[in-house]
Amino acid sequence: MGVQNGGWRDRMKAVPGLVVPKLRSLGRGLADLILPPLTHDGGQASGAPGLTADAWSRVVFLEAPVCDGCGAAFEADGGPFAADRCAACIAAPYAFARARAACVYDEASRALILKFKHGDQQQFAGLFALWLSRAAADLLVDTDAVVPVPLHRLRLLGRRFNQAAEVARPLARRAQLDYLPEALIRARHTLSQGGRSARGRRLNVKSAFLVTEAGRRRIRGRRILLVDDVLTTGATAEACSRALLAAGARAVDLAVVARVRNARELPI
Repeated sequence: MGVQNGGWRDRMKAVPGLVVPKLRSLGRGLADLILPPLTHDGGQASGAPGLTADAWSRVVFLEAPVCDGCGAAFEADGGPFAADRCAACIAAPYAFARARAACVYDEASRALILKFKHGDQQQFAGLFALWLSRAAADLLVDTDAVVPVPLHRLRLLGRRFNQAAEVARPLARRAQLDYLPEALIRARHTLSQGGRSARGRRLNVKSAFLVTEAGRRRIRGRRILLVDDVLTTGATAEACSRALLAAGARAVDLAVVARVRNARELPI
């Protein structure tokens, strides 16, 4: 009975402090010896779970300096007096205050994201969360709660999981932040954003997102980190941010796994 109701934890507390970590390390070592970790993209045995060296070398990770408003890479570091936002964000800022992306959305990262999103390879969720914990580290310091971009229930039925939620959950856990997967819902079923112009994307998701009553209580007065897989024109993130701000959020920041190089330059 004691083991079933968690009593084993009390017994383990009585074990000298250095013994438990050693036992855990030994257990992991034996497991890796018998069943070595496999790379996410190629299924090859490796020293630790992740990508093959070839796949890793192809991903273009975004490093500082980046635009504080949209996460796009600056061509060069302009020094201490350089603006922290690109010209597009200064001229027409998004509703979300700041944005960070782990990598550029190109052929290499797209292949990985599609394996995760449509290939049901959920081992990528933890890896992408790890990338975001690094790319969005300065945002996480100021974050009160993490909210994933939601899927409509009809799309969720077909896909069986929300890719943004699968990344947001371990990210929030790693940062020890509140995770609010039910705070924001997609109240209106929208068509795919793929192939649409910037204006078409904005119209497609206009008024598509709502904050639930329970979510309203959890976000009021708090700084929210919105999490999604890809940033293209920012239309979806913009619509989600406006809904969260209208419901009382103090501010909304955005973290995405990947972003296109020139989101604002897509045809209108």
